[in-house]
Amino acid sequence: MTLVLSEITVLFRRLRTWAMIGALALIPILIAVVVRVSSDTSGSGRGPAFLNSITQNGLFVSLTALTVAIPLFLPLTIGVVAGDTIAGEANLGTLRYLLVAPAGRIRLLLVKYAGAALFCLVATLTVVVTGAIIGALLFPVGPVTLLSGDTVGVGGYFVRLLLLALYVTVSLLGLSAIGLFISTLTTIPVGAMAATAALAAVAQILGALPQLEWLHPWLFTNYWLGFADLLREPIVWTSFADNSLLQLGYIAVFGALAYGRFSTRDVLS
Repeated sequence: MTLVLSEITVLFRRLRTWAMIGALALIPILIAVVVRVSSDTSGSGRGPAFLNSITQNGLFVSLTALTVAIPLFLPLTIGVVAGDTIAGEANLGTLRYLLVAPAGRIRLLLVKYAGAALFCLVATLTVVVTGAIIGALLFPVGPVTLLSGDTVGVGGYFVRLLLLALYVTVSLLGLSAIGLFISTLTTIPVGAMAATAALAAVAQILGALPQLEWLHPWLFTNYWLGFADLLREPIVWTSFADNSLLQLGYIAVFGALAYGRFSTRDVLS
């Protein structure tokens, strides 16, 4: 636990970490402000349906911001954190000193992954909570109509927003494991960060090609936007379970690859 707390402290002391969290918080703020200004100036009611929903209920800002952040912004920040786990230490020359401590290589990998996983949760909650706050400040707030047609109160919908944050966090755990593995292959953290973020983009492109439909169930991005079932009454947990199982498979495979690489690597820096 001491090693875990040390890793978390180091991660959240970095200016880069807070810069990324601030950038994620700006997503719902920008969406809410633009919709607010546009609705004040035009007043025509025209535009995409989800934007009209925001003007009617500010709680939809969180859902809209999360949908916008999933394809690019969240994978990019996760790629930076996960790609820096091992390669960053090697680049700074501190990796060998960490291994001198009686922690062991497998424990160090687990601690690094735990830090990346925690950042996934913090990043997702940042989008959701900021969206709820700015939405409540700029727009009316009231009962929400779900996709199933049922209506829930503000408290019930906020619980579902937290479930959405948990769903997206789980969705990003597979990408974190991939980033951890790539980070063990190099001493250049920027390369590991870029490769992790690029793989997320490639997987989404492959998932959009109908010719590769046979491959889609195996892509770690396949269920990233499958959280609609959490907005039904009663909640349908099928997508959540399938997504969790898929991410667990990626964690197991790339965690094993990371250990296989790291346990046999000569650490010189």
